[in-house]
Amino acid sequence: MEVTRLSSKGQVIIPKALRVAHHWEAGQELIAVDVGDGILLKPKKPFEPTTLAEVAGCLRYEGSPKSLEDMDRALRQGVLEQWHDRR
Repeated sequence: MEVTRLSSKGQVIIPKALRVAHHWEAGQELIAVDVGDGILLKPKKPFEPTTLAEVAGCLRYEGSPKSLEDMDRALRQGVLEQWHDRR
């Protein structure tokens, strides 16, 4: 547990150990949620959640359609590349 103080301007310093643990850097936008006996700070997500129907077809693709086999092969290759990079 960390202790901090509210400034006269309503500012609170989030202790460094907590900022590091949550990967929060200067400029991080936070959402303040009233939870009754306190306030919960959550990182603001960069994008609002969307559905497939909202974004399907937004990027143009020119060329012949890809088969399921082509997609499986590309996924396999991507996984292998990511796994190789972790070693």
